[in-house]
Amino acid sequence: MKYPRLTVLLAALLFFAPDAISQYLAPSQRVYTRQDSLRGSITPERAWWDLTYYHLDISVNPADSTIFGSNTVNYRVNSVADLMQIDLQPPLELTKAEQNGKLLEFKREGNVYWIRMAEKQEPGMVYSLVLGYGGRPKISRRPPWEGGITWQRDNHNQPFIASSCQGDGASLWWPCKDHMYDEPDSMLISVNVPSNLMDVSNGRLRKVEKLRNNTTTYHWFVSNPINNYGVNINIGSYTHFSEIFNGEKGKLQCDYYVLKDDLEKARAQFRQAPMMLAAFEYWMGPYPFYEDGYKLVQVPYLGMEHQSSVTYGNGFKNGYAGRDLSVSGWGMKFDFIIIHESGHEWFANSITYEDAADMWVHESFINYSENLYVEYYYGKDAGRDYVLGCRGNIRNDQPVTGVYNVNVSGSGDMYYKGGNMLHTLRQIVDNDEKWRGILRGLNKDFYHQVVKGSQIEDYLSEKTGLNLKTFFDQYLRDVRIPVFEYYIQGDKLTFRWNNCVAGFNMPLRIYVSGERKDIVPTTRFTTVELDIQNPVITVDANYYASSMNMTGK
Repeated sequence: MKYPRLTVLLAALLFFAPDAISQYLAPSQRVYTRQDSLRGSITPERAWWDLTYYHLDISVNPADSTIFGSNTVNYRVNSVADLMQIDLQPPLELTKAEQNGKLLEFKREGNVYWIRMAEKQEPGMVYSLVLGYGGRPKISRRPPWEGGITWQRDNHNQPFIASSCQGDGASLWWPCKDHMYDEPDSMLISVNVPSNLMDVSNGRLRKVEKLRNNTTTYHWFVSNPINNYGVNINIGSYTHFSEIFNGEKGKLQCDYYVLKDDLEKARAQFRQAPMMLAAFEYWMGPYPFYEDGYKLVQVPYLGMEHQSSVTYGNGFKNGYAGRDLSVSGWGMKFDFIIIHESGHEWFANSITYEDAADMWVHESFINYSENLYVEYYYGKDAGRDYVLGCRGNIRNDQPVTGVYNVNVSGSGDMYYKGGNMLHTLRQIVDNDEKWRGILRGLNKDFYHQVVKGSQIEDYLSEKTGLNLKTFFDQYLRDVRIPVFEYYIQGDKLTFRWNNCVAGFNMPLRIYVSGERKDIVPTTRFTTVELDIQNPVITVDANYYASSMNMTGK
């Protein structure tokens, strides 16, 4: 061991203060607590009831950074039980739990409230529970990477407020069943704010209610299933403009909400929104939420994929905060936040991971969709250059998949490595129309569903007609880049895969002195005869793999 003193120090820290050091370790090495399990698993106190509807009814007070209100939870009983888990994180507090006019007993355990039901819960029946709560929610110091509420001011000193909570949980700012596996079928979001401000949330604006106390309540209705972190509030001195996109399912209402000073810049930059819709409908199928419309909403942070209310803070310029993450040049041809975050309407909001360990289902497909957008407008070579350029961001330090049942995602490689994994799979399919059909099929067959990562893996195996088990084991659950090893003896080429999982047998396209040849290497050496002596072997760069010429070694 090179660092024995450091090893002893880490061991001591893990013994005396496991939470302090755990956050710096790889997911597989961290110490997980009961709170992690309560947050990340389908507990018995969650499993017995199925969400059907939420009505979140709150007042947001910028003067003291508080939120007070209620959440009405409608649910269908799956099995007999009398203890319900509701999630709400400190410093917010649950003040009331009421059913059929009766106050229910509850107690807190960290981020969880245990509510004791007073009446028998009959299987198959639908019940309603009213949860009162309030306080000062956690402030996000680094949105959207750290969850919470952002309380800022615009250039005219008007409040500019937004929520963002992926990963850390919607229970940071409202009481809910805070696990991705269960979504309400619909939701009403009622937000009361000072009358000089406006709230923009998910779905369609159903009613604006002006009250005598110089406040206004905005009622937004979501008619489709919605995941918890996709629910949002955005409060500011907004102005609004709109347009109609003529899409695959008819006319789609597109609404844009921005600060008044930024209206003209937004009118120009947001022209990319219908361009995004056209490209992604081509590749992935119809926009999944025609009933709820599509919105871009300016916020005081970079942006997030809130369902039908995509948030935007990229400064009305192309790239990612003005940078090309692919260093290919093509990343400056589009506004990263408009394209990437809106792409999540397909993968994240319509097709949603059940467990955070499978976050690659969201991020790999939408990182990959960026190059599909480039290809749609600038050609296949441009799309290829974009996705290959993103390889410089891959770390290969941890697996892409995370740890199940504790709300822990895997490596950030779920973005760039995941995108390159899918680009590699496209090469194996080797038929662009078939590949597009698979992407569209995913969005048709898993429309508005919560899925396990294994379901997506199995679907891709089925539709490609290939056994992709070792392919996904390699790229999702291993950190090594497979190496194509080969050597040449006259007109014979001998090759294998190395630095890979057992049984890895990914098909590969190579060029023999410029002539294409398709081969299927395994982890054992295979020899084939060629029509040329001592050829030059080139591996197609579209495959995310390395190569090593062992000739002469």
